[in-house]
Amino acid sequence: MAQDRVDSAVQAVDIQETAFRSYLMQVRQRALREGVTGATLDRVLPSLKYNDRVVRLDRQQPEGTSNAPIPNFAPYKARHVDASRISRGRAKYSELRPLLKRIEDETGVPEEIMIAIYGHETNYGSVTGNFNAPEALASLAFEGRRRALFEGELIAVLKMIDKGVPQYAITGSWAGALGKPQFLPSVYLRLARDGDGDGYADIWRSEVDAMTSIANYFVNAGWRRGEEWGFAVNVPASLNRTALNTRMSSPRCPRVFARHSQWKTVAEWRQLGVSPQRGFWPNDNMMATLIEPDGVGQTGYLLGGNYRVILDYNCSNFYALSVGLLADELRN
Repeated sequence: MAQDRVDSAVQAVDIQETAFRSYLMQVRQRALREGVTGATLDRVLPSLKYNDRVVRLDRQQPEGTSNAPIPNFAPYKARHVDASRISRGRAKYSELRPLLKRIEDETGVPEEIMIAIYGHETNYGSVTGNFNAPEALASLAFEGRRRALFEGELIAVLKMIDKGVPQYAITGSWAGALGKPQFLPSVYLRLARDGDGDGYADIWRSEVDAMTSIANYFVNAGWRRGEEWGFAVNVPASLNRTALNTRMSSPRCPRVFARHSQWKTVAEWRQLGVSPQRGFWPNDNMMATLIEPDGVGQTGYLLGGNYRVILDYNCSNFYALSVGLLADELRN
């Protein structure tokens, strides 16, 4: 009986591996149509193995359409805007200050926002992942739940290899994110920039290129020069929250955007009794939306258009809030 179970398991693995190899042949045809050379495909694709671990990691991620209760933000904030990340961020900020100032002058993306992204994505370059990106992306695409996304990224990383990106550069997170800013391969191809003039956007080993590329991402996503991302506020308990519920439904990350109120000017929020926690008001005409991530009676946040740009980088309110709050700590 035990031997039968072993034989059955081996057979299942063989069937899966055969199906995986068949899928890679389909990928090969698409990659050829999109301009990847046969030499690159013949070198890379036969070396890939189905990686069950990355599939299990993907299945553990909270889905945007889940109906599970959303936890409070405070515990997440305590882990991601902590004393260690702030102190390391201030040290890195000081180290890179001349570079960051130049990039901010050119792009309008604040110095502290670039460093906050760097800190959140890879803890200032110390944790960039050790998964083989083509293998991880091929496994996730083969599994099928998000094939359109991961197959597209697999084709993109094959294009990167075809263009001569070195072996060390195709190692990253389990989901295929690469380098200090954790760009997906398609993002690298579109938005990575050479900041030091050596002809290569090396987001893995060059902080100049990594910061330049982060800023370029934000510019491309619509960052507004000179406008705050948002700020912490006290919200009166008497505020009629039901009347302020958004009537809009976002096609992207609907559960994330559903937590935001209707848009009002800062002046209108002030008239409703909302007050800043640090005695700071931006321009009265700035449009902002309200979120109360820990519920009524706790800190709320008025969020401007630039907050939506942070969400474009990672569509999570917890992520975007903690990036903004870390940036504020680094600036102070």
